[in-house]
Amino acid sequence: QVQLVESGGGLVQAGGSLRLSCAASGRIFRINAMGWYRQAPGKQRELVAGFTGGGSTNYADSVKGRFTISRDNAKSTVYLQMNSLKPEDTAVYYCNADVDSIDGYFATTRGDYWGQGTQVTVSS
Repeated sequence: QVQLVESGGGLVQAGGSLRLSCAASGRIFRINAMGWYRQAPGKQRELVAGFTGGGSTNYADSVKGRFTISRDNAKSTVYLQMNSLKPEDTAVYYCNADVDSIDGYFATTRGDYWGQGTQVTVSS
C-alpha cells in the first residue's frame, strides 16, 4: 500500500558530501514519522536521523553537526544531507516511515514501511 523509494547513495571520499532522498507513495492518509536508518556490515541497524510525529527531529550523536534531515510534505519526501563524511559512515542507508494508509472508504491502517536501501561508501 505504501512504497518508499530511496536515491542518492554512492561512493565519496572522506570529507565529502552526499544527499539522500526518500519519496513515499501509495494510499497515504498521513505520515506519522519518517527518517533514516543505517546498517554497517556486522552491526545492528541504527537510527541516523528522523522526524517524529510532532515534527521534531532526532539525530544519532555520531552524526550531529554533520547530517541534516529535511522534508517536503507536499512531495512526501525526506532528505538527508550528509556532510563531512567519514569512513565509519559507510553503510546501507534505509528510509523508514510510520504511515496511516487508506484502507477502504472510511478506514486507515497504520503500518511501518522500509525502503530497499541505498549504499553509502566513504573511502579514506
